[in-house]
Parts: sequence; structure tokens; C-alpha cells
Amino acid sequence: MKRVKKHVFFIVAFLILALTLTSVFGIAYTDGRGTKHTILKGIGDIRWGIDIRGGVEAIFKPDTAEEVTNEDLDAAKSTIEVRMVANNITDYELYADYSNDLIIVRFPWKSGESDYDPEKAIQEISATALLTFREGSEYETEETDDNGNVVQKTPKGVTAENVILQGSDVVNASAGIINNSSGAMEYVVNLEFSEEGSKKFAEATEELLGGTISVWMDDVMISAPRVSTVVDNGTCYISGSHVDANGNAQNGFTAAEASALASKIRAGALPFALKTQNFSTISPTLGEFSLDAMLLAGIIAFVLIAIFMIVMFRIPGVVSVIALAGQMAITFAAISGYLPFMNSFTMTLPGIAGVVLSVGVGVDANIITASRISEELANGKTLDGAIAKGCSSSFWSIFDGNITIIIVAIMLIGVFGPSNILSLIFGESTTGSIYSFGFTLLVGVIGNFIMGVFAARLMIKSLSSFKALHKKSLFGGKEA
Repeated sequence: MKRVKKHVFFIVAFLILALTLTSVFGIAYTDGRGTKHTILKGIGDIRWGIDIRGGVEAIFKPDTAEEVTNEDLDAAKSTIEVRMVANNITDYELYADYSNDLIIVRFPWKSGESDYDPEKAIQEISATALLTFREGSEYETEETDDNGNVVQKTPKGVTAENVILQGSDVVNASAGIINNSSGAMEYVVNLEFSEEGSKKFAEATEELLGGTISVWMDDVMISAPRVSTVVDNGTCYISGSHVDANGNAQNGFTAAEASALASKIRAGALPFALKTQNFSTISPTLGEFSLDAMLLAGIIAFVLIAIFMIVMFRIPGVVSVIALAGQMAITFAAISGYLPFMNSFTMTLPGIAGVVLSVGVGVDANIITASRISEELANGKTLDGAIAKGCSSSFWSIFDGNITIIIVAIMLIGVFGPSNILSLIFGESTTGSIYSFGFTLLVGVIGNFIMGVFAARLMIKSLSSFKALHKKSLFGGKEA
């Protein structure tokens, strides 16, 4: 066996520890104005499903004097669905009532929700979200938002008259990070234009070189960058930082604002404005006290598993505990949205069941590897030979078991998730709780491959390089 250097164990273990701590607790700070800035998300940023924390039920009616067809309602319903999916809200119910021209939607509260205001919550999905690029940056009114930032509204003059691009000219939008001219990190929204949109934007930037092209969402100016070069490659980014028409500097986007704006742009504008006819809160079927009880039970179960693995398999058992912690960290990171410009996944009770099942799969993978090493030692192999043979012979057993679970998880995500190609076979479904189960199970099994198979084996081989630990008895065998 080719030996792995001793320091590899400490590097891998440190990376797993760092990922575990940050994925559980996150990293955030509050500035002098009381605004929270998230660097890395933790468990507290997870968006819990309706069954755990409750949510909102809203009934929308088209706010238009024109006749609304079933196709119009379907278009509005599809746009709302895209917005849900873009925000990783999978635990939702969405219906169109064609006889009464209504759209009914139920979805869970945001992570970190404190005032539980349903009227405020539904604004996230009912905004018209009409994106436009306009010449200049003239506006009629000025307001101050809750964070003390100045908001310019309603374009006027040449800005109102000359629309360069609309949201339909954008084929993709995503949140990102850049280093601005002063070297500071800044959140932006990256845009990719259609072929026609690219031509329009190239012509506009050439014509307005040295001038301003402002970006508007509905009637609110969100950015007003100065054109410093001709943009002819079909891509650009929106930065919230700009100097307004009065020469005042405006703050940039937060990670959450950039992510939300990108989601709305991808979803596009609703075919008509929606007015809320009725709304109410939905009580959770489980409740947060039950969630606390499950958390405590999970900690106790993990401790018992750790004790069992260490007692039964010694060093491979210690390594398996570290690997399991890393697997859980990957799962938490995927659910919380870890990076600040990513959206939290909706976690339901079946989703928790998927996490628990994936942990069982991870434990099983570590037991198979440790048992194979022990068997090879019992057959008289050297420690290095037993570790090499045990790791190689156990891989395909683990792979065969996990690949079947991955296939099942993908089918659950495809069949019970948002509209996709499988909807042609199985029909449309909004059973987000089952989708949540498939998602957490899939992420957990992938985490098992990363941590339980590759990282764990690196750590085992690294620890066997230490002279004090190079003993068969510490790896499940007996000394000669």
C-alpha cells in the first residue's frame, strides 16, 4: 500500500471540523445600523416546511379590467411556480380556480421570520417583477426604505421614454460576487442576454458611452451604472452601488437582495398584476417543540453511534465518526444554502427522515470498510496490506448499495418535484414533502461518498503511518 503522509489526517479532519461548525452555526455579523450580514449560512437559516413551522395561504385575483382566460391564469400560475422553485420553496401547494378566476397558493414562512406577517410574505411571489434597462436615471419621487436607504421611483423624461431592454431579452440571471473598483467584495446579479438582446445592448452602450443606463424593477430604480465601455459579449452584471441623479452614493445589494432579484428576473413578469383577495396563516402540524425534541434525539443517537463505532472498530471507528460529521455538514450546507447568495431549501418532516436514512447509509458504509479491514487482518495480512485490500474490496459493495438509493432519490425528485420532463409521464405534482425526502436522501448519499468513502480512507491510511498507531489491534485485528 502506498502510504499517505501523516499530516493528511490533520488537514482533512480540520477541513471537516471547519465545515461542520460553519454549516451548523453559520457566520454572520451585525453592522452599526443593526443590519445583519451573512457570510455563511447555518441551520438557523433553513426554511422549514409548513408541517414544522406553518406558513401562509393566499388567494389572488387578477387586478385587471380585461377578460382573463384560462391560459392567462395558467401563465400566472407557472410564473409563481418558477419563483417558488427559484427560491427553493418546494413545500408549496398551487392551484388555479378557473371558474372564479383565482389563484390559490400555500407556502412556508421564510427562515428567520419574526413578525409572521402574511401580507408581507406574499409580496415575494405576487410582485409583477418587470425588468427594464433605460437611458439616463431621471425619476419623479424619492423614498427611504426600512434600512435607511434612499429609493428612487417612477422614471420620467428620457428615462421614461427610452426603454433599451426588457426582461424578455434576458435568458439567465444569477447572483454572484465581484471585487469592485476599490477592491471590496460586492454582491451583483449576473445577466445573460438573448441574441436579440445582445445586439440591442451593444448598440445602446456604444451610443451612450460615457452616459448612464439605469436598471428598473417595476417602477423602482435598482442600479444606475455609467457606461465605460461597449458591451458586445451578451453578458453584464447589475450592481446596487451607484451614484443617483443628485450625486448621492447608494448602497449595493446584500446577498439576499441579489439572490431575490436574480430569482425574480429568471421568473419574469406576471401577465397581469395580482391583488390579494384573502390571506391567512397556516398552523404547523408538527410544531417547533417537536423539532427541538427531534434535534435532541438526533444528538443522542449520534453520540450512541459514535460510542458503538469507536468501541467496535477502534481507529476506523474514530475516523467514521469524523466522516459522519462531515456527511451531516454537507447535508446541512445543501439545505441552508450555505453561501449567502444561495437560497435555503425547504426542509419538511419527510426531509428530516431522508437525513436520518442517509446517516444510516453512511454508518453502513463505514462498518463495511472497517469489517473488511478486520477480516483481512484475521486472514494474516500485514496492516498496510489489510487496509489496502479492505478499502478496495469494500468500495463496490458500498457503490452498489448507494447507487440504487441515488436512482430512487432522483426518481422521487423528478416525479414529485416541480414541473419537469417526467411530468409528461406521471402528471404534474406539487407534493413538496416527498420531493424534500428525495433531495435530502440524495445529498446525504453523495455526502457519504465524499466523506465516508474518500475522506475516511485518506484518514485511515494517514493514521496508519504513525509508528505509535501502526498496530493491528487498533484496526480491528490481533497482534501476532
